[in-house]
Amino acid sequence: MTKSFKHIIFTFAIGCLIFVIGNLIRGGFHFESVNDFLIDFAFYQLYSFVLGYTNMAFFYYMERRSWKKGDTIKRVLFGIVGSTIITLICLFILRAAITVLYYDIPFDKFIQNETWQDYSFGLWITLTIISVFHVIFFYNRYQKNRIKEQKVIAGAASAKFDALKNQLDPHFLFNSLNVLTSLIEENPKNAQKFTTSLSKVYRYVLEQKNKDLITVDEELNFARTYMSLLKMRFEDSIIFEIPDKASNPESRVVPLSLQLLLENAVKHNMVTSSKPLHIKIYEREGMLVVENNLQTKQIVKKGSGVGLENIKQRYELLSNKIVSINQQANRFVVAIPMLTNQVSVMRTRTQNQYDDSYVRARKHVQEVKEFYYSLISYVVVIPFLIFINYKTSWSFQWFWFPMFGWGMGVIFHAYKVYVNDGVLGRNWERKKIEKFMHEEENKNHWN
Repeated sequence: MTKSFKHIIFTFAIGCLIFVIGNLIRGGFHFESVNDFLIDFAFYQLYSFVLGYTNMAFFYYMERRSWKKGDTIKRVLFGIVGSTIITLICLFILRAAITVLYYDIPFDKFIQNETWQDYSFGLWITLTIISVFHVIFFYNRYQKNRIKEQKVIAGAASAKFDALKNQLDPHFLFNSLNVLTSLIEENPKNAQKFTTSLSKVYRYVLEQKNKDLITVDEELNFARTYMSLLKMRFEDSIIFEIPDKASNPESRVVPLSLQLLLENAVKHNMVTSSKPLHIKIYEREGMLVVENNLQTKQIVKKGSGVGLENIKQRYELLSNKIVSINQQANRFVVAIPMLTNQVSVMRTRTQNQYDDSYVRARKHVQEVKEFYYSLISYVVVIPFLIFINYKTSWSFQWFWFPMFGWGMGVIFHAYKVYVNDGVLGRNWERKKIEKFMHEEENKNHWN
């Protein structure tokens, strides 16, 4: 349905409503003939279309103008004053044209007989409709602005997360090359082995950097590989303890988190044969813990600032769970959350959240709005039908048919909008969609 056609339907409906209200105020529907009824109805529609379209044109003109953020009240006041002036001018022109052209009354006599009461009803009706229209318009715009703000926040979080991940591969490569440089001087044989292993490790870095989460088992396997690289350099000066696998195979962590923590431990502590560095990895209360004995270097080279801060920021963007850091006199402990499918992960939903959830929410809001329109129409129209039935032929009470039929439609509409878990309710619809999608995925998988 085009926008112009919607305007025509809306204006016609307003004209019908004003026709009913106007005749009720005048004392009821008393017409001598069908022709008188049609003429009166046509005049009401003429007023409705002229006033409706001129005020809509003025409203869209006001909307196209540039307004500052705090100009909402000013915008509303200008709109009301402008609509009042436009309505009065249109009413005067319409009344003058109908009086002179249709009733064949001279213009000067028309001017003499004009009073304020001739304009009060049209002005009151128009301003009421305009006020309601303004309220609906600004509420919808407020909701749209909120959605846009949330999209911007989500987009910023997504971009920030991608930037954090993109820090990892150059950071890892830079530090690994530093280690290789040291090995070339200290132990050329191990430097050759280190180079071979480094290519495998770096391939894993490139493969995992685009993932938001990986399983704990994958991260543990990678940590063992990375430990082997460190052992080539430090030999017996570094001692590792690491579990074979996670207690829950479905648990996940952010990629390369263990590598960063291991690197951080080596970077900030003395690693010598007389003072070996003990690094222990274990699980505790849903957290993956990396613990090392604390033997801080006297002078620490200033790094790039990736390490711990990178892990903390990535978890902040992914989940409500936080990274725990505990430094004591003789040990340093970092615990990272192990996330499961039950955990609400923000980042993995960022791109789809405002596609799927927003579409579903918008559809539901549209359904609620349509239900309210239907309910208001029912409450307004049915009493008028009863009144018309009472004034015309009360012996045959035909108003029961539209009241019952329309009422059943309103009840079914309310059921669809507000009932979640019943038959054909909202959750039933969602479950059916998910079921069909799952069946389609399985079909494509086997094909």
